[in-house]
Amino acid sequence: MSTVDLDAKIPNNVNLKDDKRLQRALESWQPKFIEWWKETGPTDFNLDQIYLRTAIGVGKGGWAHFDHVRMPEYRWGIFLADPIADRKIHFGDQLGSPAWNQVPGEMRNRLRRLIVTQGDTEPASVEQQRLLGHTAPSLYDMRSLFQVNVEEGRHLWAMVYLLHTYFGSDGRDEAEDLLKRRSGNADHPRILEAFNKPIQDWLSFFCFTTFTDRDGKYQLSALAESGFDPLARTTQFMLTEEAYHMQTGENGVGRVIHRTAQLMKEGTDPRTVGAIPMDIIQKYVNEWSTASYDLFGGEDSTNAAEYFATGLKGRYREGDGIYKDPKALNQDYTMPVPQGDKLVDQKVPLRRAMNALLLDAYHADCARIVDRWNRDLKAIGVDVQIKLPSLRCNRNQGIYAGHRFNPDGQLISQHEWEAHRDQWFPTQKDREYVQSLMKPVLERGKIANWIAPPHQGANNQPFDFEYVKFH
Repeated sequence: MSTVDLDAKIPNNVNLKDDKRLQRALESWQPKFIEWWKETGPTDFNLDQIYLRTAIGVGKGGWAHFDHVRMPEYRWGIFLADPIADRKIHFGDQLGSPAWNQVPGEMRNRLRRLIVTQGDTEPASVEQQRLLGHTAPSLYDMRSLFQVNVEEGRHLWAMVYLLHTYFGSDGRDEAEDLLKRRSGNADHPRILEAFNKPIQDWLSFFCFTTFTDRDGKYQLSALAESGFDPLARTTQFMLTEEAYHMQTGENGVGRVIHRTAQLMKEGTDPRTVGAIPMDIIQKYVNEWSTASYDLFGGEDSTNAAEYFATGLKGRYREGDGIYKDPKALNQDYTMPVPQGDKLVDQKVPLRRAMNALLLDAYHADCARIVDRWNRDLKAIGVDVQIKLPSLRCNRNQGIYAGHRFNPDGQLISQHEWEAHRDQWFPTQKDREYVQSLMKPVLERGKIANWIAPPHQGANNQPFDFEYVKFH
C-alpha cells in the first residue's frame, strides 16, 4: 500500500521526498503550472471558493474528500495506483516477461510520444473551457465544470511526473512545452485537432465530456495495460477521476434532452421558451462524436501494431483475460474500405487493427449512452430519438478520410454531402441560437430553462447547496 504524503508541497504517494533532485525539478515546474492556470484557466473565479473533491489517497474513496477551496489553492498532486507484486506483461511479444520499472532504451522515443500526446490533452481542455463559468446554467453546473478543470490539471501533473522522472532533460523540455502550447493558437496549437476546437456553450461542453473525454477513458484504459509499470499505475488512478468527467457530460446532455422533451410533451415549441430543439441537440451529438472518432487514429495502423507488440499499449480490458490470443498473432480484422463508389470488406492482421478494436469498444459504449437518453424520451412520451452517427461519418483520420458518408454510414457524393450537411451538423445560425441561451444563473437552487435539474447533487448535497461561495 502506497503512503500518501499530504503535507508535502506537492502531495504524492511516490516518495518524492526521497529523490531531492526530482523534488526540486517538480517544485520548480509548479509555479509555472500555477501561472499557466491563472493565465488560461477559469481565471475570473480564482478568488471564489468552490465545493471540490480532492484526492487524499488512492484507496477506495481516498480521492473523494470534499471541501470549499479556491482553485489556485487546490492541492494538485501525484498519485499512482498501488503496485502489483511481480507484475508481468500480459500481451504482445513479451508476454509473461516482468513489467518494466524503467524505460527500455529502444522504446524511449515511442513511449515519450505516447505520454506527451496524452499529457497535452489535459491542459488543452481547461483552455477550451476557460470562459464557460460566466454562462453556467446553475451553481451545481459551475461546480461540475470547475471539478473537471482541476482534475484535468492533476492529470497533467501525472504525465509531467513521468516525463521528469524517466526521460531526463528531454522529458523536462517536454514538460515545459506542455505549458507553452495553447488550444486553438495558430502558431502553437495543441497536438490533437479536437483539442483546438472552441467550446463556447454548455451544450458543446456536455458533448465534449460525453464523447471526447470518453476517448480519454479508452486511451487511458489501453495505457493502463502497459508493460511500463509507472505508466500503467498512473493511468489506472487517472481513470477513477475520468469517470466523473464522462458522467458530467452524459448526465448533462441527458438533462438538456429531458427538458426539451418535457416542453414537447406539453405541446410547447422549445424555441419559444428559450430551450434547445431536438434537431440542434442531434447536430451537436453528430459533431462531437465524429470529431472524437478521429482521436483513435487510423483503423489500419503499423504504429498501433508496434505499440501492442512491444507491450506499450494493450487492448481495452486486456488484463481481464477476455481475449483468446494475448499475442494477437493468428487473427485478422475485417473492415469495410471504400473502393470507388462502394465499400469492400478488407482483412488486415489483428495487430494492425488495434485502433479499430479500441474504437469499436468506444462506439459500443457511446451507443449505450444514447440508448439511455432514448429510454428517457420514451418514458416522457415523445416520438423522437437521438441517433449515434456511423464510425464512417465526417472522418478526417483513418481509412474513411477523404470520403463522404451520411450519418447512417452510407457512401455518398460530395454534392450530396454539401446539400445535406446543414441538416446533419450545426450551422452558424444554430450556434448563435444556442449561444443566445447562455445566460448565467447564479442563484442557489435556480437553473436555466434549457436544462433540467440533476437527480442528485454533488456528494449527496441538495441541488440548492452553496456549491460556490463568491468572494
